[in-house]
Amino acid sequence: MGLTGGVGAGKSTVAKLLAERGAVIIDADAIAREVVQPGTPGFAAVVAAFGDEVVGADGALDRPKLAGIVFADEAQRGRLNAIVHPLVGERTAQLMAAAPEGAVVVYDVPLLVESGLAEGFEFVLVVEASEPTRLARLAERGMPEDDARRRIAAQATDEQRRAVADTVLVNDGSLDDLRTQVDEAWTRIAGR
Repeated sequence: MGLTGGVGAGKSTVAKLLAERGAVIIDADAIAREVVQPGTPGFAAVVAAFGDEVVGADGALDRPKLAGIVFADEAQRGRLNAIVHPLVGERTAQLMAAAPEGAVVVYDVPLLVESGLAEGFEFVLVVEASEPTRLARLAERGMPEDDARRRIAAQATDEQRRAVADTVLVNDGSLDDLRTQVDEAWTRIAGR
């Protein structure tokens, strides 16, 4: 199953709720960080493409610096994606193959629509929230509003996500409201 949603929509919360119900979660963001750790071919490729300025004092990628570059320039974002996406795809395939037989495997991927991956899943679950809600959540995480707006604009629209969704969860309410929606979706997913 594919799980997606825009930045700040609550996709990670939904992933946790699904894991509580027994799903095996494969987190594309976590994999994207893993494949560019210092010493990996991904790290070397990113540094070769963007320069030593994207390496922090700790020797790891300075993710905010890199984000500032790629979210301000679509060509640079494409360049980074061309490095990272194939590595993420390879690692994801390894993790999916290692999942227990019969498990409900949830691929938590923010760029499912943008990457054209939706057709590869039996079921696509989309989490959405209004832009004001998303901006407020991102501000709570310390993200400046301009950065948040750039990231939202760089992602698929709610309409584009809905077009591939089997189920849409609207996450503008309470955690209990979201939990109820996840329970309803889980009944459909687990029954497949």
